[in-house]
Amino acid sequence: MKKITRNLVLALVAAVGFGTVMPSVATAQTVKSIRGADVAEPEPQVGHFRQLPDQAPIDREYVQQPPLIPHKVEGYEVTMNFNKCMDCHAWSRYKETNATKVSLTHFKDRDGGELSNISPRRYFCMQCHVPQTDAKPLVGNSFQRAEGLR
Repeated sequence: MKKITRNLVLALVAAVGFGTVMPSVATAQTVKSIRGADVAEPEPQVGHFRQLPDQAPIDREYVQQPPLIPHKVEGYEVTMNFNKCMDCHAWSRYKETNATKVSLTHFKDRDGGELSNISPRRYFCMQCHVPQTDAKPLVGNSFQRAEGLR
């Protein structure tokens, strides 16, 4: 009796599993992306844009926005053992390189305690800071700068 029950359960799991793993062709063709475009629409090609030339620091658009990178970063090495950004932006080097120093917020742990070096949560700069490019927006928007920054 137990063997029959086990086989029935396995058959049921297989039948339900195959229905979710292999959706019908009609269902796959009606899937839309969040922005409303057909999923089959080709995505923009990565790298078919150019970074803007070095410039003065770029204005921020909202409060607490991470500063944008106003220079090229192609080829910058940021690994667990080395961070190219710190060659210029470290507190010990920013004056001689005329760069913006790393914010004090980058020296705090997740509980607000002060650290003697950059927090591991803030070490990989390009998780938050991005360089500017001439890439066109993927979708239109009506974004306005924060009132306090106008």
